[in-house]
Amino acid sequence: MIPVCEPALDGREMEYVRECIETSWISSAGKFITLFEKKFSEYCGAPHGVACSSGTTAIHLALEALGIGPGDEVIIPDFTLIVSANMVILAGAKPVLVDVDARTWCIDPSKIEQKITPKTKAIMAVHMYGHPCHMDRINEIARRHNLYVIEDCAEAHGAEVNGVRVGALSDVACFSFYGNKILTTGEGGMCVCKDDEIARRMRLLCNQGFGEPRFVHQVVGYNYRLTNVQAAIGLAQTEMVSEKVQKKRWIGQKYNELLADWPYVTLPVEEPWAKNVYWMYGIVIKPDLGLTKDEVMTKLREKGVDTRSFFCPMSLQPAYKGNDHRFPDISGSYPVSVDLWNSGLYLPSGLPLTEEQINTVVEKLRELKQ
Repeated sequence: MIPVCEPALDGREMEYVRECIETSWISSAGKFITLFEKKFSEYCGAPHGVACSSGTTAIHLALEALGIGPGDEVIIPDFTLIVSANMVILAGAKPVLVDVDARTWCIDPSKIEQKITPKTKAIMAVHMYGHPCHMDRINEIARRHNLYVIEDCAEAHGAEVNGVRVGALSDVACFSFYGNKILTTGEGGMCVCKDDEIARRMRLLCNQGFGEPRFVHQVVGYNYRLTNVQAAIGLAQTEMVSEKVQKKRWIGQKYNELLADWPYVTLPVEEPWAKNVYWMYGIVIKPDLGLTKDEVMTKLREKGVDTRSFFCPMSLQPAYKGNDHRFPDISGSYPVSVDLWNSGLYLPSGLPLTEEQINTVVEKLRELKQ
């Protein structure tokens, strides 16, 4: 079985983790946390990095640090992982859904302004499957309406918009280092930002609101800390980030070459203003193939190729069918998001993937239409 994704621990991870164990610095303090925050935020082009326990908690920290809460609305794409909506709800605010662009699969800037109300406080731009959102247009809309912008960069380490890396294109950017991400710490996340005060708030909230004197808390905080062991892995991964991004782009471009003449799927794009890092190589099945997405996934698995479905849109989530006033309004029409859910899947895209394995994946896919 060719797996859909595997991590690549090909740097100094073992050396750094061994140092944590030998020195007993295995919890939420230690030099690797500071080094990881510094090196990764520098790579993104932002002065501040706040490491935390996951990409999910990173989004929650960003929302809380920006003061977003009850009575507020946050615009998010309909086509995203449910984390985007859930964290807005956890902060006490309400997610407002916008359909995505049919080419990039990211939030469609042309549809954002029709969803802005006096309650809107932020736009969450989710960089989808490695392709960045059109941040220039999103930031221009945000400036005109005095809104915050939050980047969800979980799937796009190293992606760029007009030569600027994601993470430096918003008020706060949130990263995940889950096992299938371009950089991984197993579980883990980070917020990066340019503003000193926002960074201070996130650091405070991340660590139970501990201040001075200790055990006297001015805010309600959370235990969202990353361990020194995880940060040691993260530092080793960050030292190899250029090589990892280059490999991801090679994988994406290799698939593009091999599938360019196969008319039964829509391939991912790279817009002229963007650098796509192909976190996962996604394809959309066309009706002419004569098979549904689920049938394609089943047949490929029988042939030894693992795949994953695209995300289910927020507008189709059973969890949001209740009457909670914070839940997103799922009564609207989101045709692009729904089509991606119905017809989209991604092929094996892990960093250890070889050219031989890519050739095999494409061969098995092409066998579905003989």
